[in-house]
Amino acid sequence: MVEVPETLRHVAIIMDGNGRWANARGSRRTRGHKEGVKSVRRVTTTLAESGLEYLTLYALSVENWVKRPRPEIEFLLMLLRRFLIQERRTIMDNNIRFRAIGRVHEFPDSVRKELDHLTEMSRDNDGMVLCLALNYGGRSEILDAVRSLATKVRDGDLEPDALDEKILRGELYDPDMPDVDLLIRTAGEMRISNFLLWQVSYGEIWVTQTFWPDFGERELEQALRSFGGRERKFGGLAQKVDA
Repeated sequence: MVEVPETLRHVAIIMDGNGRWANARGSRRTRGHKEGVKSVRRVTTTLAESGLEYLTLYALSVENWVKRPRPEIEFLLMLLRRFLIQERRTIMDNNIRFRAIGRVHEFPDSVRKELDHLTEMSRDNDGMVLCLALNYGGRSEILDAVRSLATKVRDGDLEPDALDEKILRGELYDPDMPDVDLLIRTAGEMRISNFLLWQVSYGEIWVTQTFWPDFGERELEQALRSFGGRERKFGGLAQKVDA
């Protein structure tokens, strides 16, 4: 079990490096994705046991959905469906509430069915929320929210002058999602890749060179210690994080 700082509510992770991990071993990219699922299980259970409130994992971006070869996308969807079925016991045993955000309506019926099933199965759990970002993009999320609000204005259900951040946030994919406190990115890339643009506005960023399939408790502890040693300003005076 790792120690989660008291002020840390929401950890978001960009799980990068599955393909490079596989290439470095002379294997197909699909092997990297399979190994990455093991890291998802390891990190999720560790943080759930440690009392974290919210964990969001960037599993598939809208850019991946459009630009990756279709055979790889089909493999990822198969892997996702298998994960949703095989990890039911893990989710329930660890009192985890499962959610998904993104344009999942574009997924095949077989995948959407399992997403809905796991969401419903775990809805009464009161432990950590595990949120998978699937066919997700931060710009797409904001655009979808603006379209919804524009429709309400057109239909006379919302006055333009009444629009504020709270109302806009209520139209995001998960209105109850707290802001990201700590954003972790694996595989050494120094960018946020269109991930949770609204929620990560004041999030602390921690990057590791470790590829996602090798990411474990040691790297997680390093990230949490780094967060615990930072001062957060939120545009004002420094606020020391309680380690």
